[in-house]
Amino acid sequence: MKDLSLHPCFNEEARHKQARVHLPVAPKCNIQCNYCNRLYDCCNESRPGVTSSILLPIQASHYFKALKTRLKNLSVIGIAGPGDPFANPDETLATITLIEKEFPEMIFCLSSNGLNLTPYIDRIAKLHVSHVTITINSLNVETLAKIYSWVRDGNKVYTGIEAAQLLLDRQLDCIKQLKEKGIIIKINTVIIPGINDQDIEKLAKKVAELGADTMNCIPLYPTAKTAFGKMEEPSKEMMKRIRSQITKYIKPMSHCARCRADAVGLLGMDNMNAMDMVKQFSMMTVNKRCITPCQER
Repeated sequence: MKDLSLHPCFNEEARHKQARVHLPVAPKCNIQCNYCNRLYDCCNESRPGVTSSILLPIQASHYFKALKTRLKNLSVIGIAGPGDPFANPDETLATITLIEKEFPEMIFCLSSNGLNLTPYIDRIAKLHVSHVTITINSLNVETLAKIYSWVRDGNKVYTGIEAAQLLLDRQLDCIKQLKEKGIIIKINTVIIPGINDQDIEKLAKKVAELGADTMNCIPLYPTAKTAFGKMEEPSKEMMKRIRSQITKYIKPMSHCARCRADAVGLLGMDNMNAMDMVKQFSMMTVNKRCITPCQER
């Protein structure tokens, strides 16, 4: 039986006790955020989109087993990129399938932009994924058109208002469908001064009405070689104001550590020795037939 109270991101009381691991099995992304640079193998940065290596599902399974013997307080397995789990659905589902079979007590958590999540909601529910995070940055499509360079749905690439509307519609629909399956939902929102900082209260009200459980407002981290790379981070006063606004509608998360796609350990205190293991397992020779076992069923 899973103890969902052991998730350190969704339960602040667990943050100093329970460890999590992010398995970097999803390198591709289906949108381009103007604040994101998925720069691999950058050991000096701790932010989403960064990882030391990419793992195949079977490699990730062996890596997790090795970690489990070292970290007795490891309670959560997350897949958060470095791209999007559902731009890499076969790899994401295969990884969960391999590990859930042997470790059914583990909490499984996914973080997505929501664009391609809907077709897989039934499957992740059957795999006992209990927590999903969706990044939604505004309800205003004109604002969203400033935040995303493009959105790719299948083989078609959208830009501007059309891209923004497609993404937003999919995201809001995901919340309703995930809640029908009893899945706990966190909304991540990147606060970008002068772009979406005035939109957050309205967003909080809407996602709360749809059933989202908590909301995490993340200050922009200006990243080199991105369209927003030279923008200023939001002030502490702005973040305090926004978090105060959303509390009228939804429970805020206030202890986010802006985790890497290969993070492991306690929030904000990643186990560097364990993270070094990712490269070792990424070089492990595997049987190609074992990469996506869920496809063979």
